[in-house]
Amino acid sequence: MNPIAAGTTAWPDAVLTIGLAFLGLVFVLYLLQSYLDVRKTKVKADQEEGLRQLVRRYEQLAENTLDAQQRTATDVAELRTRTASVEQILRTVE
Repeated sequence: MNPIAAGTTAWPDAVLTIGLAFLGLVFVLYLLQSYLDVRKTKVKADQEEGLRQLVRRYEQLAENTLDAQQRTATDVAELRTRTASVEQILRTVE
């Protein structure tokens, strides 16, 4: 009985089938790797954007704090001037 006629696969056909299956697997793995690379890039970009926003918020907070410190320093200087004036008035009254 002829093995080819009995429905068995010949070696060249088996090698071709295995080769095509291997190429298909390599292609699927390449697509998966590409997808993961794109995903990593997006995650990294999102993290960098989050850091940029954090830096912007920090800079704004630092600016607001500096403004508040300057206003406080001005107010304290004005209070010292007024206190000195009040002390001088009290000395003249004595």
